[in-house]
Amino acid sequence: MNLQKIENKIHKIRDQKVMIDFDLAELYDIENRVLKQAVRRNLERFPDDFMFQLTKEEWSKLITTCDNLPKNLKFSPAKPFAFTEQGVAMLSSVLRSKKAVAINISIMRAFVVIRQFALTNSELAKKMAEIESKYNKQFKDVYDALNYLLQKDKKEVKPKDRKKIGYK
Repeated sequence: MNLQKIENKIHKIRDQKVMIDFDLAELYDIENRVLKQAVRRNLERFPDDFMFQLTKEEWSKLITTCDNLPKNLKFSPAKPFAFTEQGVAMLSSVLRSKKAVAINISIMRAFVVIRQFALTNSELAKKMAEIESKYNKQFKDVYDALNYLLQKDKKEVKPKDRKKIGYK
C-alpha cells in the first residue's frame, strides 16, 4: 500500500491525528456501513481515546477543507467516526480479513512516518532558534557598526559649519 495515499487520509481533529471511517472503509475495500456495523457491535473495544464521532461543526469543517471527499458523503446527515492510531490498530481485531491486517500494517507505518517527521521538525525548529539567537547577536553588532558608520558620514562637517581660516 502506498504510504503517501494513506498519509493524505490522516487528518488532525481535536489535536489528534485521525482517520475517518469512510477512508478506512475504502482502504479495507469494504462498505462504510459494514465497517460502522462491526465497530458498533464491538463498542467496548473503542474507548473515547480510540474513536469518537465528529460533531456537526467538525464534520462541516472537514467537508470545507477536504476537496477529495466523495460527493455522496458531503451531503450525508450521518456524522462519521474518527479513529486514532490505537483505534485503527483495534480495527484489525474487529475486521479479521487478510486485507484488513495488511492495510493496518501500512497505516501503522504511515502514522510512524508522520510521528518521526514531527519529531524531526521540532528538533529542527529548536536548532534554528538556537542559531538565530546566536547569530542575531552577532548580526546586531554588525548592524550597529554599519549604522554608526552611516551616521558618521552624515555628521561630517558641512562647508557652512566650518571654522573659517584666514582673513575676514
